Amino acid sequence: MTDNERERKICAAVCAGDGLRAREIARITSLERAEVNRILALSPLLRELCWKDEDFRWHGILKQTRPHTGLSEFSAYYAYVRDFFLLTEEEWLSAMEEGCLNIGRNLNDTRGVIHSFRDCREQMLALFADLRSMLGDACLDWEIAFELRLKKARYVRIYADVLVITEDRVFSLEFKMKDILEPEEVEQAAKYLPFLEIMFGAGYEIIPALVLTRACDVFRYVQIGKTDAVLPVCSGDMLFNVFNEYLGFLEG
Repeated sequence: MTDNERERKICAAVCAGDGLRAREIARITSLERAEVNRILALSPLLRELCWKDEDFRWHGILKQTRPHTGLSEFSAYYAYVRDFFLLTEEEWLSAMEEGCLNIGRNLNDTRGVIHSFRDCREQMLALFADLRSMLGDACLDWEIAFELRLKKARYVRIYADVLVITEDRVFSLEFKMKDILEPEEVEQAAKYLPFLEIMFGAGYEIIPALVLTRACDVFRYVQIGKTDAVLPVCSGDMLFNVFNEYLGFLEG
């Protein structure tokens, strides 16, 4: 068993419990107590997702069930999709700016951060307009998070642009305001997968995708680096196809 798998089991136990000591976590996960203590002490990701009280009981900040209570602690904006739709652009942007301050996200706009926020919002509004025409209003009960930020280690930062959370899947969307595919950006979109698996637990399939918002009529799978794995790459107008690939609402 890898450390990633151990972290995932421990995180799931802590997040499902109501304050567990290490020996209880060990019993639930079938791991040695010493191993549980080691991982809780040394894993930067678990130290961010879990906390220990004065009675040496561990608690999870993020619950691994819907709604994902605690996800707002790591996101600039988190809500049900229907609530996202109710906000005007300026109301949403104000909420994003406040959320960025809460999670330590730099709002220095010299690189067009606010412009990229507005672009993400436009893409998601267009996506859910498409999905509502195909699925009806059921998709409004999904969850959405913008600017997920995790600090796994001193030199590693996890910035997921947008997460869309259905009943059993998490779509992690990386947006680029361009029409040309860069191989390193495919790897960037995929690299958060193991961390999101730990965050959300075994009950969710994590699906990373890269969205080129200046392209049109693009949807294909691209190899991730030198691995055998592939990742969906699409233009904004074809993003609904990524969801259809896994939800199958256009079959037949």
